[in-house]
Amino acid sequence: MVSAAEQMAANTSWSALGKATDLRNRILFTLGLLIVYRLGTFIPVPGIDGAALREFMEGAQATIGGMLSMFTGGALGRMGIFALGIMPYISASIIVQLLSAMVPTLQQLKKEGEQGRKKLNQYTRYGTVGLATLQSYGLAVSLQSGDMVTDPGLFFIASCMITLVGGTMFLMWLGEQITARGVGNGISLIIFVGIIAEVPAALAQFFASGRSGAISPAVIIGVMVMVVAVIAFVVFMERSLRKIHIQYPRRQVGMKVYDGGSSHLPVKVNPAGVIPAIFASSLLLLPATVGTFSGNATGPVMSTILAYFGPGQPLYLLFFTAMIVFFTYFYTFNVAFKPDDVAENLKNQNGFVPGIRPGKRTEQFIEYVLNRILVLGSAYLVAVMLLPEILRSQFAIPFYFGGTSVLIVVSVTMDTIQQVQSHLLAHQYEGLIEKSQLSGKGRKKGRRKGGTRR
Repeated sequence: MVSAAEQMAANTSWSALGKATDLRNRILFTLGLLIVYRLGTFIPVPGIDGAALREFMEGAQATIGGMLSMFTGGALGRMGIFALGIMPYISASIIVQLLSAMVPTLQQLKKEGEQGRKKLNQYTRYGTVGLATLQSYGLAVSLQSGDMVTDPGLFFIASCMITLVGGTMFLMWLGEQITARGVGNGISLIIFVGIIAEVPAALAQFFASGRSGAISPAVIIGVMVMVVAVIAFVVFMERSLRKIHIQYPRRQVGMKVYDGGSSHLPVKVNPAGVIPAIFASSLLLLPATVGTFSGNATGPVMSTILAYFGPGQPLYLLFFTAMIVFFTYFYTFNVAFKPDDVAENLKNQNGFVPGIRPGKRTEQFIEYVLNRILVLGSAYLVAVMLLPEILRSQFAIPFYFGGTSVLIVVSVTMDTIQQVQSHLLAHQYEGLIEKSQLSGKGRKKGRRKGGTRR
């Protein structure tokens, strides 16, 4: 059965969007900040040899360079001030969330409400500065080793680090402003826009390779069919969930007795979302990033790591699979969907699973259901992540089409559409309330006039 809210959301139109002034302002604000982000990707870091960098990125576009450039919206390929992207903030936030589930001090902060959340956000910002500093130093040294710097030395390393760290912190501020005053999650939208902005150029290069004969027409058609199939599969799996039946007993409030009701506890097939894919990708891209920009300056240890853990290699795929499965279970049980907290909340609300005793037995049942669901959820993530990797390495597709980008684009699109619909629903409900209040006032005036006539 379709709920009234879903029916109203389905009936929304452009006229309703035009009347929702607050939503329109939020959308314009979001678009304005995203345009600022895109402009920043074209501002280069001082001291970079543009010709050498362009020549290097053209040669590395079909390998790891294309992957890195796509996830930074092209800023890394142009070595813009946003070359690090928002990934240091995402990594820091994931680390803080995982630590808050294990460290007692951070667990206590998490339970303190708004003050604790502000403190955890402050720790996340500190972690972002630390990670961005380490990554910017590694990138600056790699650029200098790869002869892509006009004036190498300590001054270049310092200026490059300050510029890149400042760019990441500015992106973090943009994301927070979009989340607070715009539509959708700001951090996710920044990544989304960065990926989408590189798609037209990647498609043009892909079709150009087909026209030149480097890629057969059958492969081009197969890739297009695969893209559509993967997107449809991701949408289906992200909307899939398992409903656990919850029963509420009768309760008495004063002299009134309320009948018990029933509800459902929705458990998504993939409760962790894109976090396992992002975290696994960031860990695997770290040695590849250093190796890509270091050129021939890599040592024997780094060369061995790149030889065995390069994209498309068997050990790379095996390690990628293991990390996705591990982070899916770890993040779900410790952050996204904690069975002990869910069981405790149900117990406090006098809810119970039929046939299951509240408390510890409910926690064990939820954990059992979650373990079985995550087998399917982790397999789904592994399939979406590895299929494009295998096809790209086998057919030498000259641009990066990865599962992480598809997951992010689909998830962010669905989340943003839901938020827009929720704003439209709120606007429509406010209009209905105002109409009911006006009609109520009109009836009261009519009754008063009728009373005076008597």
